Amino acid sequence: MEPMTAADGVDFEIIELFFFAYRAFTSDPDAILEKGDMGRAHHRVMHFVNREPGMTVAALLDTLKITKQSLARVLKQLIDKGYICQIAGPEDRRQRCLYPTRAGRELALELAAPQHRRIARALATATAQERAEVVRFLTRMSDEGEGELP
Repeated sequence: MEPMTAADGVDFEIIELFFFAYRAFTSDPDAILEKGDMGRAHHRVMHFVNREPGMTVAALLDTLKITKQSLARVLKQLIDKGYICQIAGPEDRRQRCLYPTRAGRELALELAAPQHRRIARALATATAQERAEVVRFLTRMSDEGEGELP
């Protein structure tokens, strides 16, 4: 059996670089989270709640594109560990608004710092236009064809 190559019509180089970049990008936060018996789902929740304090559970579900059931366990753990607090909405008491605690903010910054350093190193010699191209590329990767698989 022959190995798959670009001749098969697939850009394996970019795919592999994404695998390696993602592994590197997540390795430092994974090590930090492991110490607290947490994982990537906790990281994603912490990140977005810290980026938008007061977001509702519904908004977080929409952002993460996950089910209530998937979020419930992770959110309960983060609340129990004192990283997030949940408050009833000001207009609709049924709404649950999420806020990071001081410890939650500190953890989110601790998780983001090595990722920031990694990105900063990778873009250290990039021009503003090159950085903008990276942003456009990642945005297109995130938005185009979302949910469409052959």
